[in-house]
Amino acid sequence: VLEICSICDGPISAETVSLDADGIIREARELAARHPHVVVKVPIMKEGIKAVKLLAEEGIRTNVTVTFQPLQAMLAAKAGAYFISPFVDRLNRIGEDGFDVVRKIRQIYSNYAFSTQILVASVRSPLTVLQAALEGADCCTMPFEVLEMLFKHPLTDQGIDIFLKDAAK
Repeated sequence: VLEICSICDGPISAETVSLDADGIIREARELAARHPHVVVKVPIMKEGIKAVKLLAEEGIRTNVTVTFQPLQAMLAAKAGAYFISPFVDRLNRIGEDGFDVVRKIRQIYSNYAFSTQILVASVRSPLTVLQAALEGADCCTMPFEVLEMLFKHPLTDQGIDIFLKDAAK
């Protein structure tokens, strides 16, 4: 975690593994004390939400994870979560519309002026990144290969090649 924090100038998620509020809170305090960029990942469950509420009161940022429906996101926001992480591609893989969940979360957050950010998680393609942006997600987590794909388009490559040839003339 510290190595990643030294490289990245932004929020870094560090995961708790306890299943009870006291354990989650203990782990979260330890993780958050490591670096100011740490955002503690907490699973969406009763004990997790109890922990998020207390951690938010202490100023410890949380990322409520493994979220699959809008009401879970509402509970997390009411408890003070910094991020909510809907796993849209996992929903899509089982035949549900993951972005319907994101749209509903965005609407709920707008209705109540929640400041919790929507972090679309488990992204596996550039199309998912595009849809996340169109639906109003604040950010995405993705493998590096997907990030690299965002820069690519065959017409861009052709255009750069033409510009370079013209410049050489």
